[in-house]
Amino acid sequence: MKRKATAVWKGTGKEGKGHLTTQSTVLDKTQYSFGSRFEEGIGTNPEELIAAAHAGCFTMKLSFNLTEAGFPPEELQTEGQITFEDGAVTKSHLVLKAKVNGIENSQFADLVKDAEKNCPVSKLLNTEISVEFTLN
Repeated sequence: MKRKATAVWKGTGKEGKGHLTTQSTVLDKTQYSFGSRFEEGIGTNPEELIAAAHAGCFTMKLSFNLTEAGFPPEELQTEGQITFEDGAVTKSHLVLKAKVNGIENSQFADLVKDAEKNCPVSKLLNTEISVEFTLN
């Protein structure tokens, strides 16, 4: 399986503008710029997309883990927080709120740790990864 996306950039790094399009067209010429990356401009940025990808991948892996252990989740909500410092992604922190019936906290923590370590995006990222969770 291969997935793809296209980035188009016109102009200088600071004054230029670009857009991103994904194979699925969920992003379809979605704007990105210096302002959306380093300030509060309108549009997306690579770090925001990495945060979304990591949160989505981790959450799906955890759902598989929980289901396999006999505890299909009612709801998993994960916020991804990417830290971008000195020109590098230095950390990905995931904040999870989970509704899972009947599971003990220690077993849940083990399954979270496995998802943190083994989701494909975690394996791709060469950075510090951490997870905090609330189990209801």
